[in-house]
Order: sequence, then C-alpha cells, then structure tokens
Amino acid sequence: MMCGGWYSATAEAVVPPGEFKGCLSRAASLYLLASITVSYLASSSAPTPLYPIYQHEWGFSPTAISFVFGIYAIAVLAALLVAGRLSDHVGRRPVLIVATTVQAATMFLFAFADGLSDLVAARVIQGLATGAAIAAVGAGMLDMHKARGAVANSVAPAGGTALGGIVGGLMVHYLPAPTHLVYFVLAAIFVAQLAGLLFVPELIARRGGAMGSLRPRFSLPAAARRPFLIAVPVLIAVWALAGFYGALAPSLVRTSFGLDASLAGGVALFVLAGSGGISVLLTQQLQARTLMIYGPTVLFIGVGLAITFLSLHQSATAFFVGSVLAGSGFGAGFQGAIRSVVPLAAPHERGNVLSVIFVVSYLAMGVPAVIAGYFVARWGDLFLIAKGFGAVVMVLAALALIGTLRQTSSRPH
Repeated sequence: MMCGGWYSATAEAVVPPGEFKGCLSRAASLYLLASITVSYLASSSAPTPLYPIYQHEWGFSPTAISFVFGIYAIAVLAALLVAGRLSDHVGRRPVLIVATTVQAATMFLFAFADGLSDLVAARVIQGLATGAAIAAVGAGMLDMHKARGAVANSVAPAGGTALGGIVGGLMVHYLPAPTHLVYFVLAAIFVAQLAGLLFVPELIARRGGAMGSLRPRFSLPAAARRPFLIAVPVLIAVWALAGFYGALAPSLVRTSFGLDASLAGGVALFVLAGSGGISVLLTQQLQARTLMIYGPTVLFIGVGLAITFLSLHQSATAFFVGSVLAGSGFGAGFQGAIRSVVPLAAPHERGNVLSVIFVVSYLAMGVPAVIAGYFVARWGDLFLIAKGFGAVVMVLAALALIGTLRQTSSRPH
C-alpha cells in the first residue's frame, strides 16, 4: 500500500519524518531515487558489450550499431520534450511508477529480440520510458535534499553508465546466455524499485496544467538562462563523448589493440563513466565555477591523450589512462553544469529545468554517434572519424572553459 499525502507545497520545508505513516524517510527516498537513475542508465549502456554479438549473429554494419544507439537518445529526447515537465504538475511518484513499469517490461523485449528490428523497437520504448522518468527522478532527488540531490543528479548517471558497461561486459565474457541474463537481472531490479516507489513521499503539491505541460516547450527561468548558455558546450562535449564510447568503443579497442570487443568495450565505457562518478564524489565540495574550469580542462587533456594512443595503435594502457582523465572531466563538467543552473530554479520549475538539460545531453549523446557511424560506413576509416570526433569534443571543452573564465573576469571585484 502506498504511503499517503504530500509533505508540503515547498520542498524546502522541514517536515517531521513520521508525519505520514508508512512513508520512507527523505534520506532513504533519495537513495532509492538515485538507484533508479543508476538502473535506468545501466540498462541503456548494457547493450554496448552485446553489440559485437548482435553484429555477428545478425550481420549488420557499424552504421546500424550507431543507429541503434542513437535512436535510444532520440526517443529520450522526444519523451523529455513531451513529458519532462509533467512531474511538476502530477507529482514525481506517478510518473516514475508508470515509467519504471515500462522499463521492466522492455527488458524482456531485449532478452527475446531475434533481429535488428526487435532491437530498435526495444531501444525506442526504453528511450521513451527513460525520457519520461529522468527529469522526474532528478527533480525528486532535489526535493528530498537540495545539496545532496544535486550531487546525486551528477554521480548517478555516470555510475549507472559505468555499471551497465562493465557488468554487461563481464556477463558476456564469463556467464552463459549473455543476450538474456543481463536483461533478466535488470528486470528484477526494476520490479524491486517499483515496489519501493510505492513508499516514496511526494514533497510537492499537485497543481493544474498537467495536460498543458505535455506541449513541447524548451524554456528556462530568466535567472538560469545565461548560466545555461555557458554550460551548453560542456554538456554537449561530455555526452557526445559518452555516446561515442557507447556506440563505437568495442570496435575501436578491437581494431586498435586486438582486445576482445565485448569485454574491452565494456571496460572502456566503465573507465570513462566510472571515473566520472568518482570525480563527482571527490569534487562535490568545490564551487560550481571551479568545476566548470577543472572539468573542461581535464576533459581536453584526457580526450587528446586517448585519441592519440588509439590512433597510434601502440598502448592500450595509455588509452585507458586518457579515458580516466576524460571521465574525470566528464563528471566534474556535468556536475558543474547542473550546479550552475538547477539551483536557480524554484521547486516547481526543477522538472522543467532538468528536462532542458537532459534534452541537450541526450541530443548530444545520440546525434553525433549516428553521424560518426554514417561516416565510418561511408569512408571505412574508423580512426579518422575518432580523431575528428575527439577534435570536436576538445574544441567544445575549450569553449566551455573560455566562457567560464570570461564570466568570472566580467564580475565586479
């Protein structure tokens, strides 16, 4: 049975933990919501180590892999544009219950897929469920605790992406039924989280306009607009890099270093995203401006190192070291963007603001990966595309750094 009632129309109000019998505490709710974000992102990256198996069994091209990866991000984008603000009106819990139910069912579509069309359909449904939920769960974490929620919004996506890559890779390499087992495990996790959601309290009151909120709108509160524009280059850079690793890392490490595509591809994604999550935890006490300086700087250096050694085919170790540095920049840059923009929004605007941030992020993750796959198929030079992609990410990192420094220098002393 669900816990009852709403705590307050304002998430900042202090409410006795026992006011509504049967509800989880704020701290427990925050951890549950963070775990849901981890699971959603893990399920999105879990197919990456499986792509070589699908490619071998079904005989499709690298372009098809990029399309399968990219169509997920585009589906997330579509759902964010339509449902990203819904939880600001009907509450976080109803949106998350429906979306998580769909996610659990989608894992079975993945498990029993027997061709490219099934895989594409599963990715589209998965993306729609993720897009509907991602702003709601992010806003819910901020409702539970503003400071810790901001950290969780930064570390959970990276942690989920890392876990999905490494767990999927290990299952593929060492356990039987690799194209089934990982999805059955994820389905069980989603069902358990769905049960937990029944006991998460609502901290915002319902308000009218739910149907109107489904009209796509890309807008921000006035106070958040300039910080958002400064954050856009780093958002695009870090998520484009995540998309590139998610779609093409298995092919790159196999071709360049002769490593097992499934395991090493999952490890590459794990290293990138895992170091991003660790970076968030280690830098959470820093100011947002400091993060927006550190993140792009380390991202620039790490991407340059990783792409250089990937192209030289000489040192897998150096490539992974570069990926660690790039991942550190990923985590710090994304956290800096979140903390520069979201705290400027009122509680009832957080779902909208986070949906805008994630629209940009998922657009950056999906579209460049599809474009890269297209050029790989057309030109056949995987490493030329990798160098070009790396150069674009480095330019974006430099633009984010310059924008932050200019904003700092323009402030009155």
